[in-house]
Amino acid sequence: MGKANLHKRLERQQLHIAGQAWHGKGLFRFEHRVDFPRLVSLFFKCMGLYGRGYRNYLDIRVVENVVALPGLPPTFDGLRVLQIADLHTDLDDALPDAVIARLQGLDYDLCINTGDFRNRTRDSLHASMAATRVIYEHIHGPKYGIFGNHDFLEKVPDLEAMGIRLLLNESVPIEKDGQQLWLSGIDDAHFYESHDIARARSQVPDSAFAIMLSHTPQTYREVEAAGYRFMLSGHTHGGQICLPGGHIISGHCPTPRPMWRGPWQYGQLKGYTSPGTGSGSSPLRFNCPPELTVHVLRCEI
Repeated sequence: MGKANLHKRLERQQLHIAGQAWHGKGLFRFEHRVDFPRLVSLFFKCMGLYGRGYRNYLDIRVVENVVALPGLPPTFDGLRVLQIADLHTDLDDALPDAVIARLQGLDYDLCINTGDFRNRTRDSLHASMAATRVIYEHIHGPKYGIFGNHDFLEKVPDLEAMGIRLLLNESVPIEKDGQQLWLSGIDDAHFYESHDIARARSQVPDSAFAIMLSHTPQTYREVEAAGYRFMLSGHTHGGQICLPGGHIISGHCPTPRPMWRGPWQYGQLKGYTSPGTGSGSSPLRFNCPPELTVHVLRCEI
């Protein structure tokens, strides 16, 4: 990931553990003073809506996103890419079974995870890694992933032991019938700011087609300028608790609202922001279902 970015990330991890740095921005900058998850849960319990929100949290949908991409090598036409995002596996013990149930019979060629395997960043890694391992026992094919703002570098050995190839400002080729498609992955740009798009791009041949994995969609300008034509992200949870019609109430991602959930386009870059497979802070969702996303890649005619 580069020596400078490694030092930056490790320093911020230590500050966070010491209680001197916080992930929140905007309204959420007071997270060290106010227990938002407990307040949110209490509010919905008082409203008599907690049970409904919890059922929504476990009601994971399978969403298919067909995307036409200029320059996609013909042999990869029809490639099915499963995206898992923002599992936050240590939030609730019931999540792994809900994810596994939706994975049964699902058709895909490879799986990517766009980060945030863990929810409680100051707790032990063991609970989240154990739950993640249970889920990944039911995932087939090649597996790739990146880190989010809730992930520590100490997870690398556990995740790679599960067969997940982590991309930390790196790129790797996927080969089929003599042709290549490249996957690039950058480290978290939201909190750690240890991403390096140029470093990842430098490992991709000039004429090759590449997909960028970025935990947060806020890198969209730099990713488009670097020549990428497709990017997969998460982080926003799609708002998680939304008004009827899916209208987002609040969040902390510095991107235009249309980029917070689903497909979007900026210049020549097409993107998709997953609303998350799990949820963060509280195991509740309203008007924003969690999802497993299957991206079907097509050659643009």
